[in-house]
Amino acid sequence: MLYQLHEWQSAALTPIRLMAEAGHQFLRHPLTPFAPLGGTMAAAFEVFELATRHHRKPEFGLHSVVIDGAEVPVREVELCHEPFCTLRQFQCERARPAPKVLLVAPMSGHFATELREMVAALLSDHEVYLTDWIDAREVPLSEGGFDLDDYIDYVLEFLRLLAPDLHVIAICQSTVPVLAAVSLMAEDSDPARPKSMSLFAGPIDTRNNPTAIDKVATSHPLGWFERTQIATVPSRYAGALRRVHPGFIQRTAFMTMNVDRLAAVQLRLLEARMRGDEEEAAACQRFYEEYLAVMDLPAEFYLQTVKTVFQEQDLPRGKMFWRGRKVDPGAIRDTAILTIEGGRDDVSGRGQTHGAHALCRNIPARRQHRCFDSKAYHVDLFTGREWRHRILPRVRAFIASC
Repeated sequence: MLYQLHEWQSAALTPIRLMAEAGHQFLRHPLTPFAPLGGTMAAAFEVFELATRHHRKPEFGLHSVVIDGAEVPVREVELCHEPFCTLRQFQCERARPAPKVLLVAPMSGHFATELREMVAALLSDHEVYLTDWIDAREVPLSEGGFDLDDYIDYVLEFLRLLAPDLHVIAICQSTVPVLAAVSLMAEDSDPARPKSMSLFAGPIDTRNNPTAIDKVATSHPLGWFERTQIATVPSRYAGALRRVHPGFIQRTAFMTMNVDRLAAVQLRLLEARMRGDEEEAAACQRFYEEYLAVMDLPAEFYLQTVKTVFQEQDLPRGKMFWRGRKVDPGAIRDTAILTIEGGRDDVSGRGQTHGAHALCRNIPARRQHRCFDSKAYHVDLFTGREWRHRILPRVRAFIASC
C-alpha cells in the first residue's frame, strides 16, 4: 500500500510538473516577450520540475579518455549479466597492458553511475570493470530473492571471472561483502584471490564513532524496519509483488540529511540561469539527475544488511557467516589492503573503515596502508576535487606497488 500511495502522489503531481516544465520552456524561449523579465520564474519552474520528476537511471556517458596524452574512445561492454547485476567493462585501446581493477559499487540506493568520475579517472591507467546493480523493481519475482549472501556470491563470481592479477576497489556498503569474499578466497587458497583491495569509507566496524545512520539502525528493532521501510512493488513494474526497500524512501532520507547541500545547488541553478551561464546550469541539472535517481533494494538484502552490519556488527565481532560458513579476515595473508576515510564523512564514521586492519591481522605491515583526508566528506572520496587531487594519486601508487 505504501508504494501505491507514492505512485498516486506522483501521478497527482504530474499535471503540475508538466505545467512547470512548460512554463520553464516558455519563459526561456528567446522569442518570448517575457524572456528578459521571466528569468527568476523560469528558474523556479525548472527547480520544481527537477525535484518532482521521476529520475531514471542516468547513462554512464563515458565516450573517451586521455591515455598517454592522447584521447582514445571508450566502449562500454556487458561482460556478464546476472538477475540483479551486470558486470561492465569499459574498453579502450592501449599501447601497453594496464592493471585490472574491479570496482564494486555499493548497493545502497544510488545507481553505479554515481561512480562515473571514478571510472573515468581510473581508466587512464587501468582496465576498469564495474558492478552495475539492477533496480530490484525491474527484476521479475521468478528470479528469486537476493540477500547479503547472494551479494557475496556475485563478488566471488566476478573475482574469479576476472582473475588473475586483479585489484578490487569497494565503495561504502560494498566494503563488507568484498572483505568477506576475499577472506573466504584466502582461506581456500583460491588462486583467483585479488592482489590488492582498496576499501573506501565503509561500515566495516560501526562500533567506532557511530554516525546518525548507525544510530538509527541500532535504535530500532529489525521488525520496525520491516514494518516501515519495506513495501511491495506495484503491478506495472517487471518486479511486481517483490518486497523492496523503495527508492523513494531512500530519496526522502537523502534529501533530509542534505538539506543545506540541495538548497545550495538550487541557488546555484537559479543564479546560473539568471546570468545565462549554461555550463553551470547543466552541471546543476546533472547533480539533480544523479542524486535523485535512486533504485529499490531487495528487502532480504536490506534487512540482512541492517541486522548483520549495523545492529549486530557481526564482522568485527568475529560472528559473520556466509551460507553457514564463518568469515575470518585473519585468513588473508598475501592480499594488500588500503583503507580510505574522510574527516568530514557523516556516513561512515572515523575508524570504521580503518578497523579492517585489526581484522586482517595476518597481512604483513608493509602491505597495509591507510589514507585519511581530513577535509573530505563522504562523496569527496570518490568524486570531485578531493578525489582527483588527493585520493586518486594514493590509489594509483598503491595498486602500482602490489
